[in-house]
Amino acid sequence: MSKRIIRLIQTEQSQDRLAEKDSLTFKTDERGIENQLIQIYDDLTYQTILGFGGAITEASAVTAFKLGEKNRDEIIKAYFDAEEGIGYNLVRTHINSCDFSTDNYAYVEEEDPTLSNFDISRDKQAIIPYIKQAAAKSGDDFLLYASPWSPPAWMKTNGEMNNGGKLKPEYREAWARYYVKFIEAYEAEGLPVWGLTVQNEAKARQIWDSCMYTAEEERDFVRDYLGPTLETAGLSRIRLMIWDHNKERVYDRAKVAFLDERASKYIWGIGFHWYSGDHFEALSAVHDRFPDKQLVFTEGCHEGGVQIGSWKSGERYAHDIIGNLNNWMSGWTDWNILLDEQGGPNHVGNYCDAPIIADTKNDSLTFQSSYYYIGHFSKFIRPGAVRIASSKYTDKLETVAFKNPDGSAVAVVLNRTDEELPYIISNGGDIAESNIPAHAIQTLLFPLNN
Repeated sequence: MSKRIIRLIQTEQSQDRLAEKDSLTFKTDERGIENQLIQIYDDLTYQTILGFGGAITEASAVTAFKLGEKNRDEIIKAYFDAEEGIGYNLVRTHINSCDFSTDNYAYVEEEDPTLSNFDISRDKQAIIPYIKQAAAKSGDDFLLYASPWSPPAWMKTNGEMNNGGKLKPEYREAWARYYVKFIEAYEAEGLPVWGLTVQNEAKARQIWDSCMYTAEEERDFVRDYLGPTLETAGLSRIRLMIWDHNKERVYDRAKVAFLDERASKYIWGIGFHWYSGDHFEALSAVHDRFPDKQLVFTEGCHEGGVQIGSWKSGERYAHDIIGNLNNWMSGWTDWNILLDEQGGPNHVGNYCDAPIIADTKNDSLTFQSSYYYIGHFSKFIRPGAVRIASSKYTDKLETVAFKNPDGSAVAVVLNRTDEELPYIISNGGDIAESNIPAHAIQTLLFPLNN
């Protein structure tokens, strides 16, 4: 039998950026090696991957359209081209405004429970054209989902889109129809909507666009209003996700919604963010209790404005992605795909970092470490890939492995330490010796023994 060749792709702090290094070759493990192993067990399988992606917000789209056509197109290629970019296929966008809009806005500004004046013309200026570019570049695997940050001010108890507040009970039916109006309007523009989250960060009273639901309120809204309204409109195909907030309460929220059979039948999965820490085990708790529900990372970003050259942001992304994948996450979506030199625009000064930063004054782009670290997953773990089991000899390394639809294996190895670390990749009775530099990430691609 011919020897199996391992392609090795590496990003490390000093120079490599998704760089192909010298290949490795498997050899028979004749001595039964015990030490420094990373084991890949391809006969043990777990979840199937939907894909990876990012959010096209008004901030991202407006920033892109401040650039020349060359750089505007370069951003789309860098993210959504599977060959020349990093192969994104998921996009999240917002229903009404979010903090990464230039100001508050709604599709029905004045009180009108009939929603007869529903109007997405603002989204047509930048958001929809840029999502269309992403969809065209991504191809058949492209999936778009949307999240509201706040209903219109007139639907809320505090009379404004910002600073929390709740949905007024008398507008629950109208708000449910609002989602349908959004889907129909976007699909009329040639953008099929794959999924929805019920509410972005349902527990957070933010100074920007926000709306609060207890677990019971969210359950009841889905059960009695949103679920039936989608069904009546012929939109039962929409993947509906609850929570869309941090992992520390993902299990508690899941229990409230999924143990109610009438609510649960409408809910496809649960979305989560990373801002309260790892809590990887909470994801497995949800899966173990509710194995038919999907777990999707719907948002994460490096806070505190633009941090050009930060290596920490890339390592943070990779650590979180590996932990989530090893605990049943099936889809992953970054926050803004693009921000300007300040980390905005943002209508409340809540500036953040992004994997690509645009200098709108000089029409230039900076690719951050996070872009390359994300690419080690999104470019090589393709939609339809199935996670396979792996183990490692030291907690100084973090690993995850997959079998792609073409039958090949993908293993990602992360080293966040200050020292180069050796390892021996082992699969199917074969081994190959390697090492990973300090503060580096590697993706290994190889055929499996059949």
